[in-house]
Amino acid sequence: MKGSRSSNKECSIARAMEVVGDRWSILLLREAFYGTRRFDDFQYYLGVAPNILSTRLKKFVDRGVMTRVPLPEHSGRYEYVLTKKGRDFFPTYLSLKKWGDDWLAEPEGPQVVFRDRASGRPIEYPAILSARGKPLQLEDIEIVAGSGAVPFNQKRFGGQVPHVKVKPKRAGRVLRKSAAHKDK
Repeated sequence: MKGSRSSNKECSIARAMEVVGDRWSILLLREAFYGTRRFDDFQYYLGVAPNILSTRLKKFVDRGVMTRVPLPEHSGRYEYVLTKKGRDFFPTYLSLKKWGDDWLAEPEGPQVVFRDRASGRPIEYPAILSARGKPLQLEDIEIVAGSGAVPFNQKRFGGQVPHVKVKPKRAGRVLRKSAAHKDK
């Protein structure tokens, strides 16, 4: 996020896009959700160049989205397995897939559908509901500064900018720097 507004560096969406915000990353996660684990299989199903695939897999491993597990039958070869962090992206993937199925699928319908393993029935996408229990619409929400808002967003969304600056303890500063460095 070079040259971007400092508030974007703190934004959860901006940070998520750093991890999954390109075509190959989302498609790689799709394949992982479909059960793909080996480099050659990812390459076959995605049709992606090996250097691009290698870069995305390394990024996912470095960011804790996947882990590399050695294959016992092949020395020096690995499987790429979703971590909890990677598996937790699945509902987001389902939302994106639903939007694509609703607005962009061919007239015949989507390429892939999901069924409940136990019942065999189609997966139902739950509606996101407002506090009143009605389907949520953009007009129903109010955007307010969250507890981690930087001054720019506190001002923008009506939060209070702290008047007293508290100097963080040295250990807190070091931890923050290392955490920021880790995200780059």
